[in-house]
Amino acid sequence: MFLLAQEEFPWGAAAALVGLAVVAVILLVIVAIFANFFRLWIQSFLTGAGISLLDLIGMTFRKVNKDVIVKSKIMCVQAGLPDEISGKALEAHYLSGGNVPLVIRALIAANKAKIIRLSYREATAIDLAGRNVLEAVQTSVYPKVIDCPAKGSGKEFLEAVAANGIQLRVRARVTVRANLQQLIGGATEETIIARVGEGIVSAIGSAEDHMEVLENPDRISKAVLARRLDSQTAFEIVSVDIADIDVGENIGARVRADQAEADTRVARARAEGRRAMAVAAEQEQIARIEESRAKLVQAEAEVPKAMAAAFNSGKLGILEYYKMRNLVADTDMRRGIATSSGLAGKTG
Repeated sequence: MFLLAQEEFPWGAAAALVGLAVVAVILLVIVAIFANFFRLWIQSFLTGAGISLLDLIGMTFRKVNKDVIVKSKIMCVQAGLPDEISGKALEAHYLSGGNVPLVIRALIAANKAKIIRLSYREATAIDLAGRNVLEAVQTSVYPKVIDCPAKGSGKEFLEAVAANGIQLRVRARVTVRANLQQLIGGATEETIIARVGEGIVSAIGSAEDHMEVLENPDRISKAVLARRLDSQTAFEIVSVDIADIDVGENIGARVRADQAEADTRVARARAEGRRAMAVAAEQEQIARIEESRAKLVQAEAEVPKAMAAAFNSGKLGILEYYKMRNLVADTDMRRGIATSSGLAGKTG
C-alpha cells in the first residue's frame, strides 16, 4: 500500500512547489522593502543627499521618520548649507525631540540673509530650548514693533510726572531685532516693555518743566536708548518712538493742596490741645483759690476762740474785746460783698 502511494504521489514535485513558494515570499518581501524605500533612496541619490538604502532601513528600526530626514537633508544640499549637517546629525536632533524641518528652514533663511551668523549647533540649541528659531531669524531680518504699554495690559498710556508737577501720558512704540547669540537665556518681550516703560518715566521725571518734553519728545528716546535697556535680553532695541503724548492732571498742585489741608488739621489739633491745657490750668488755679479760701475761713474761725480765751484769762479788756469783735464782723461783711460780686461777674 505504501509503495503504491509513493508511486501515485510525486514527492519531488511537492518539494519543488514549497521551494518556489519560499522564494516567492522572499521576493515579495524584498519587493515590498524596495518599494517602501526606493522612492526616498532615488530622491536622495539624484539630489546628492548621501543617504543610502541601509541608512533608510536603520531609520525604520530606530523609529525615525525617514521622510522628514530625507527631505530635510535634500533641503540642506539644495540650499548649499555646510556639509556638517549630516543625516546622522539630523537623526540625533529628531530623536532629541527637535523640529528638524523648522531648524533647516531657519538655517536657510539665515544663510540667504548674508548678515546673520547662525550655526547648526546654535539653531538646534535654540529649538530644543523651546524658542521658535525660524521666527527669531525672521525677526532678526525684519525688525519687530512692540507697543509700550502692551495692548493686553489694560493700560493705554504710561503716566509720569515732571519736576513741576504736571502729569504727562505717553504711548511709545519700540522697534526690536532678535539677538540670536542671547536668544537662549535672554529675557523676553515683557522685560523689554517693562524696561522701556521705566526709562520713559525716569526721563520725564528728570525734566524740570513738562513743556521741555512736549517741545522735544525725542529727548525721551535718546535717554532710553542711552541706558542700554536691551542688555541680557533676546532682543536688540533699534529705536524708541513716541507715538502719542498728552498732558494730564496737575499732580503737584493736588499734592500741595493735600499737604496744606493736612497742615491745617495738625495746627487745629495743636491749638485744641493748647486750649484744653489752658482750661485745665484755669480749673487748677480755681481749685487752689478755693483751697486757700477754705484755709482762710478756718483761720478766721479760730480768732473768736482766741479772743474769748484772752478775755476770760483777763488779758483782754472789755473795750478791746468789742473793738476786735467789730473788726471781725466788718471783715466778714466785706468778704461777703466781694464773694457776691465775683459770683455775679461769673454769672454775667
